[in-house]
Amino acid sequence: MAILKHKTNKNMNYGDALDYLLFQHDEYTMKPILDEQGRKQLRDEYYIDGINCEPMFFEKECEMVNKKYHKNYRYDEIKSHHYVLSFDPSDKTERGLTGERAQKLGLEFARKNFPGHQMLVVTHTDGHNHSGNIHVHIVLNSVRKETVAEKDFMERPCDHKAGYKHHQTRAFLTHLQKSLMELCEREKLHQIDLLSPSASKITQEEYWAQRRGQKHLDEINKRIIEDGYMPTQTNFQTQKQKIRDAVDELAAVSKSFEDFQSQLFEKHKITVIEKRGRYSYHLPEREKNISERSLGTHYGKEYLSSIYGTKTKSITPEMSPIKEYDPTYDYQADPIAILYIRSNLRLVTDLQTCVKAQQSQAYAHKVKLTNLKQMAETIVYVQEHGYDTRDDLQNQYIEILSKGQRAKSALDAVSAELNVTNMQLKHLGSYYANRRIHNQMTKTLNKKKFRQEHAKELAVYKESKEWLEGQFPDGPFPTVKELQIKKEALENRKKTLQSNYEYYRDYERDLRTVTTNVDEIIGVDTSRQTSKRHEEELS
Repeated sequence: MAILKHKTNKNMNYGDALDYLLFQHDEYTMKPILDEQGRKQLRDEYYIDGINCEPMFFEKECEMVNKKYHKNYRYDEIKSHHYVLSFDPSDKTERGLTGERAQKLGLEFARKNFPGHQMLVVTHTDGHNHSGNIHVHIVLNSVRKETVAEKDFMERPCDHKAGYKHHQTRAFLTHLQKSLMELCEREKLHQIDLLSPSASKITQEEYWAQRRGQKHLDEINKRIIEDGYMPTQTNFQTQKQKIRDAVDELAAVSKSFEDFQSQLFEKHKITVIEKRGRYSYHLPEREKNISERSLGTHYGKEYLSSIYGTKTKSITPEMSPIKEYDPTYDYQADPIAILYIRSNLRLVTDLQTCVKAQQSQAYAHKVKLTNLKQMAETIVYVQEHGYDTRDDLQNQYIEILSKGQRAKSALDAVSAELNVTNMQLKHLGSYYANRRIHNQMTKTLNKKKFRQEHAKELAVYKESKEWLEGQFPDGPFPTVKELQIKKEALENRKKTLQSNYEYYRDYERDLRTVTTNVDEIIGVDTSRQTSKRHEEELS
């Protein structure tokens, strides 16, 4: 399938576009990739042509046209437009598409739809992220160089005249999509209907946000693995993708909009509201709502209303849901049912030492039922985790306790480093904010008077400088931006380590409760076992 992308550029340096098209660039930073000698490296395969200009002099010729018509001088003006025709990777193997053939198609498309403009037409065969798809870049100067015959798709009377700027509208973009579809159909290339709304609308901005987030997460996880821990999150999701995944999970199994609304909030803390016949979604970490239009047609009211209740969860006896304890249920008639009850694990109450149970027979009966529930939950827990002996359970507890202590130590270390970084940012900000005052003092003639007038600022400057010199004795002070990047990385690492620590802490708490309950069930002297366990923990 061929798709069409478009973006505008306000950069006055037209040479940057040519530089990107000819040389290899890092897909994240957009910086050129240099060889061992520090030189730029040409792309492995590319085809380049110029329309109404020489491609290697694209920058100078565009500047001449801009100067002639007195356009593109303001910083906020759109200097150029960048269109990308991206073909399906299978066109290369199944339909015989080559870079040379794609370049001819790109030239045809550009001449037909952007007449009179200066353009660079460049075809790459490497594909983004090594996907292997052939794609054509069309970069055009926003100011038309030559007057051309008026075309049907031109909306304004001046759109064919020299000196006027390229007019990008929704109607014109629809025309371009239609033109690309006709081109692919004629050439027998794979193609989808670009005019129909997308079921899952992923914009270029969201795509890159996902890529950058995944790269950043991979870097954090690499450090966590080096520290000997297992990352809790391996796949990064944008906020929009979180909503899509949650809707895909719950829409078909929800009986109605109210049920869908309730489940979405209960399971994913996502609020969905209906307003003027459309849905909008709200995440707790976000201020503004996300509309159904920005997510795709499969996340709007019209589509979701048609699939509510179309799918039900199939439950077999072996996969029966574990329910809450029901005091009204006759567990004596159905004793197996109590094995399918789950709630938060709690300690079994010792009736021999419970004063209130000794005083009240009703309360003692209630405690017995609660103990029965906790024992059943303990049995389920032990069976689910495959603990065969009491020693297996104890060994697992000691191991998890040890991992939790290491996770706490790592968390404390990162927290301490983050605190130091925050102090560095604080003093660095004070240093740069008051350095101007200090520099003025060194140039003034009456230094004594100046010190009296700016005593507070100079004192803060001196204190911050001395503190920073103690932190960085062997080199220059870092920039605020460098420390902010370091702070962000430490905060993300701290968040992951905090999650690891909480996991081990909760795990250890469950194991401690289960161990105590098992001792109560099998009749072990819990006081002696507890004393022995504490000795092992301390050792």
